[in-house]
Amino acid sequence: MFSKFFDWYENRHDYAKDWIKKTGGEVVGCFCSYAPEEIIYSFGLLPHRMLGSHEPQDVTEPHIFGMFCPFCRDVLAQGLKGRYDYMKGIMLSQSCLHLRQSFTSWRNHVPVDYAHYLYMPAKVQTEHARPYLKGELEKFTKSLEEWTGKTITDDQLKESIDLHNENRRLMHEVYDLRKGPNPPVTGLEAMVMVASSFFVDKKDHNAELKRILPELKSRSLDRETGARLMIVGSEDDDTEFVKMVESVGATIVTDDHCTGSRYFWNEVELKNGDLLQDIADRYIDRPACPSKDWEERTRFPHVLKLAKDFNVDGAILIQQKFCDPHECDIPMLKKYLEDNGYKSLFLEFDVTVPLGQFRIRTEAFLEMIGEEDLF
Repeated sequence: MFSKFFDWYENRHDYAKDWIKKTGGEVVGCFCSYAPEEIIYSFGLLPHRMLGSHEPQDVTEPHIFGMFCPFCRDVLAQGLKGRYDYMKGIMLSQSCLHLRQSFTSWRNHVPVDYAHYLYMPAKVQTEHARPYLKGELEKFTKSLEEWTGKTITDDQLKESIDLHNENRRLMHEVYDLRKGPNPPVTGLEAMVMVASSFFVDKKDHNAELKRILPELKSRSLDRETGARLMIVGSEDDDTEFVKMVESVGATIVTDDHCTGSRYFWNEVELKNGDLLQDIADRYIDRPACPSKDWEERTRFPHVLKLAKDFNVDGAILIQQKFCDPHECDIPMLKKYLEDNGYKSLFLEFDVTVPLGQFRIRTEAFLEMIGEEDLF
């Protein structure tokens, strides 16, 4: 049922090249889920969030510190290896220092026609963040106008907003089906569904979601649900890890990370009579990355609500090695979850993960929460 999403995920470059041939448009690589896709798409461009390959590499060392997170190094490696030679533009909506270095090195060493650094405010919990981000979106829009030679209208931008909001609503429908006692979707399928939306024209992605949803509502998986887990933390699209977790007596029923629900959780609300301000508000209000979640940690209650709504038994807390924002966040999040009755397992990820070791630790964690359920 999810075969199209898996095909898109595994063959993302082929999809992008075919899209260019079919539409005559260009692809813009995005380094972070804070990229305002609605604006990019309204210009007839395809936003494409770059992810890693989960393969060892030795090409980034001259360009980026080895103590920077493996995700940003893996992303940069894809550009240095020429896997995005069809991509003419890149943009970064500021999130962390490590991704900023990936963007800068890509801009300097991988041929592109267009590069834009969008100064997304790190301190979103201030009255100045909304007008500031709107101003940055105006600069971004102007830079795209100069590059493409196009000027977009409010109608074109509104059409793009509606399309992206529809995609968010449809993925919410799939996630909601995972709240029941026997989820008709595995964590692996949900991960690939969301990750594929980073590369695919939302028209195509929405059409496939609409096709599967009626069947999905009556689908019954030929497997035991087992322990209901959630993933929280750094970027994660490591399908082999998720496959392993779901092979040892568990199902991942929800998540909070930037390649999962955090990417699509809230919509652009048309409330200001100013579409760029509406878009700015959406990215300010979305479930926050730890790099922006201060001084108050607003995402902790959101994570707890997910745990309750999806009836989870425990959480796997993931940190990409050397990821400073999550390294500061996870100890307090772990305590917060445990204070509210949810046990957690902490795992540190690299470009490739030690599946054997992680399997042993996951099985021990499942045994622990299983024993607690007996009392």
